Amino acid sequence: MNGNFMANLGKLDRILRFVLAFWWLGPWAPHFDANWANLVIAIIGWIALAESFLGWCWLHKAFHIDNQNQ
Repeated sequence: MNGNFMANLGKLDRILRFVLAFWWLGPWAPHFDANWANLVIAIIGWIALAESFLGWCWLHKAFHIDNQNQ
């Protein structure tokens, strides 16, 4: 990977993000009366799923957090 897109998530973090995505994108996801809240849940689920496979998080990059060696 190039210098701008290096993995910054550890194995445990990636597993937990995958579990969150599996939960929030599946039938077990919380459902609210407000459609915007359900959309936010789905978006967060898709972001968590992508990050679990990529091993990279933009918030970790912004705050200079690197827990790849977890």
